[in-house]
Amino acid sequence: MKTYNNKELTEQLILGNEKAYMQLLDTYHKRLYAYALTLAGNPHSGKDIVQNVFLNTWKFRKTLNPNLSIESFLYKSVYNEFVNHYQQQKSTMLLQKKYVEFLTNIVEETNENDLERMIKVMNKEIDNLPPKCKKIFIMSKKDGLTNREISEHLNISIKAVEAQITKAFGILRLKLGEKYKMILYAFIGINLKNLA
Repeated sequence: MKTYNNKELTEQLILGNEKAYMQLLDTYHKRLYAYALTLAGNPHSGKDIVQNVFLNTWKFRKTLNPNLSIESFLYKSVYNEFVNHYQQQKSTMLLQKKYVEFLTNIVEETNENDLERMIKVMNKEIDNLPPKCKKIFIMSKKDGLTNREISEHLNISIKAVEAQITKAFGILRLKLGEKYKMILYAFIGINLKNLA
């Protein structure tokens, strides 16, 4: 099966190519679910948010812009869907109003090109993490696995998993600096209780 780059993928989606849509799902579903889960706070809401994003992306595919990052578009779409969901389900959501305002400021004040550049920089720094640290961090923050699932998969303790995630986050904060701090929280899904 042909693999499309960002521009080709968007162009093929616009044309209604179902194989391109399947590639979109395969590439982004897990990481978008992990992001939605950190926003919504429960698996059911996270799944609903991601499902709606993919359905709407297909439904309104003709409005996509091939010159913009499809990844940035999807992350923004997940966030926007979360806000809609949150407003409809205020009584059952775990997040406080300040959390929503915090994320709104990040997303609204950052344009597509800046988001794309920042995501690339973060991904580069994640790639530079120590091997074990990188593996666990990706399993947690990009693949959406729980600490227990990671510990069982790697045959290590949950505390060891937590230590590696904390270590990874500490390295990323140090490498990325204050400039990327807010984007790091929003797009890698670090809970606000860790904000210092």
